[in-house]
Amino acid sequence: MSIVTFYNCDPKDAPKTTMPAHLGANGILTWQGKLLLEKRRDSDLWGLVGGGCKKTETGRQAIAREVYEELGLRIPKERFRKLKVYDNPGRIAAYRDGSIWRMVIVVYGLEFEEKPVLRISSESKELGFFTAEQVKDLEIAVTHRDIVEECFLRGGAI
Repeated sequence: MSIVTFYNCDPKDAPKTTMPAHLGANGILTWQGKLLLEKRRDSDLWGLVGGGCKKTETGRQAIAREVYEELGLRIPKERFRKLKVYDNPGRIAAYRDGSIWRMVIVVYGLEFEEKPVLRISSESKELGFFTAEQVKDLEIAVTHRDIVEECFLRGGAI
């Protein structure tokens, strides 16, 4: 059973938020033109690496921490390039515990020079690098789908 359900610009079906807006940092992480995605344990959907910012963190600090926690890679925060902020009010995550969050996502880009050795965290079921053609066939969380399309599939990334 899914721990979280995602909504994006879906005013009919999305529940009303119960929590304040939540700032997150996600990465368009690529190697040889392929996008790194994780199969999320909480929803069984593919998504971008990243997560919520802690109260004392900048977006760059958060993405560097999340990349370490989720992939086992220590990358200096300065290496991440800010690509875009996604702040539409319809980007919602509804959790099984009843909390419903509006998500504001800062997206950062990073191109790996060599294929990294990745470690799967407890948050993920699987990690993989995917070509644009492969990405089109994946079931990606709706809160990340438009980011992947704009920043990776349309070539607007790094």
